[in-house]
Amino acid sequence: MDFVHITSSANPRYKHARALLSRRGRKKYAQLLLEGVRLIEDAMSAGYPPALLFFEPDAGAHVQSLVARAQMAGTQAISMESALLAGLTDTVSSQGVVAVAPWPEIPPGDGGLSVLLEHLRNPGNLGTLLRSAAAAGVDQVVMLPGVTDPWAPKVLRAGMGAHFRVAIRQARDLTQAEAWLGDAKRYRADANASRLYTEVDWRGPSVLIVGGETEAARETASWSDVQKVAIPMQNGVESLNAAVAASIILFEAAHQRTT
Repeated sequence: MDFVHITSSANPRYKHARALLSRRGRKKYAQLLLEGVRLIEDAMSAGYPPALLFFEPDAGAHVQSLVARAQMAGTQAISMESALLAGLTDTVSSQGVVAVAPWPEIPPGDGGLSVLLEHLRNPGNLGTLLRSAAAAGVDQVVMLPGVTDPWAPKVLRAGMGAHFRVAIRQARDLTQAEAWLGDAKRYRADANASRLYTEVDWRGPSVLIVGGETEAARETASWSDVQKVAIPMQNGVESLNAAVAASIILFEAAHQRTT
């Protein structure tokens, strides 16, 4: 394989990749920093080959195979020692490969199933929710200001490729979010609701509103047409993790839409 080898953090391509560790840098360049074989492969299979790929020369066979495939797709491969590569990662045990990939721009689907997020701040929960949304065939995930950055490394890893399979839209305010959601019926999970989520007809245009686990609805509190639905629980359990609750409801919606 032909590739460039760098030894200094002053290298312009290295400095560019470092900038993508921040939200500001990702927004400025419309690029993401992907870490690990699985996530980079997911991006490539979805049609988003990396512009740059940094790897350790003595990385394992899986990394070497990935480097070769990326080069065939036009990616520039750059080798460096592990101490330098560590400056591009935020994990304890790196797989020895990091890539700079384009910010995916996936258009919303037309099936009529949306998710609206407000004040969801936990990166792991957000990544898990995005993964479930992609798997359940959600057409778009709309985020209000205050939701954690969906393109942050921790969210990307938790999403396990979902970012390249579902439309993620960040609304500047509630008005824009409403325009994107259209006339879809609005639902929110509430443990005290009298109506079960399985009693809802999810086959028409619908939006599931998901909030942070410790914060009440703020922006959407003004909506008078939100219907509350409950997930029945046993053994004294009062509530579920936001991502888990959303996943249960979304797969019920998916089931109704395919049967």
